[in-house]
Amino acid sequence: MKNIKLNNEHHSHAFNRPRLLIVGCGDVGMRLVPLLRHHFRVFATTSQPGRRAELRALGAVPIVADLDHPASLRRLAGLAPYVVHLAPPPAEGALDRRTRNLTAILPEQGRMVYVSTTGVYGDCGGALFDESRPVAPRNPRATRRVDAEAVLRRWAVRAGADLSILRVPGIYGAERLPVKRLQLGTPALLAAEDVYTNHIHADDLATIIVHALLRGLPNRIYHAVDDSDMKMAEYFDAVADTFGMQRPPRLPRAELQQVITPALLSFMSESRRLSNGRIKRELGVRLRYPTVAGMLAGMAAAVMPG
Repeated sequence: MKNIKLNNEHHSHAFNRPRLLIVGCGDVGMRLVPLLRHHFRVFATTSQPGRRAELRALGAVPIVADLDHPASLRRLAGLAPYVVHLAPPPAEGALDRRTRNLTAILPEQGRMVYVSTTGVYGDCGGALFDESRPVAPRNPRATRRVDAEAVLRRWAVRAGADLSILRVPGIYGAERLPVKRLQLGTPALLAAEDVYTNHIHADDLATIIVHALLRGLPNRIYHAVDDSDMKMAEYFDAVADTFGMQRPPRLPRAELQQVITPALLSFMSESRRLSNGRIKRELGVRLRYPTVAGMLAGMAAAVMPG
């Protein structure tokens, strides 16, 4: 399955194309379908029957399935040799039961790209590192992701399949910016206590998934991050400046933890910088949005008069 030959004849019959299944077709999946539909016959799962028309209009074959209910997955059994797994783990527990349910119906000798999270590394004290760093999850959400990765690795060995794992940071886009947070005036950390954060534009993530699907080495981890090197409050400031909004107030951590949710505090308690050299060297990725600052500058220029 390592040498994938795509059918580039756009007029070729859909049934002659290899089948690809997108599991959990949300925002990123919706960006992914147009990149793949001329080369694959794309099937996309949704747990919401009302989204079938939306997926069909994009060029995908919609399938209503729920990873929390194994019986609903039977129609997926052996459906497609290529799989993009975008579904998040459950909201509770230490295990990803959803991924376990999925691997139970996957075909032998397939090809999968799994979208995981950079949160598996935990707090790294602002260190810059590549994919060789061991995981050290610090919260249940990241622990479930580590479990999912392990489950998929075992499946890949057992099934003779190729697996690429993309560890993904905060996904942003023109409609995925922390504007509401700024409107609420949620405070950020003082510069001296702030944490490094990582980013990827949603369109670039879709492109990286395609590259990983076509060129990813088997059982390989990739950092799907951009070139940005910025701290979290700097990110909020840049978004505020772009929209002419007030920058968030800065507080020391001891005060901040009294006024924000535990979930938000966990994001503001982990500092790391991930190297993205591997996606460029091995996958040939060229980022459309290399930095958050560059993308925001482009947005600001687009709304400037004259």
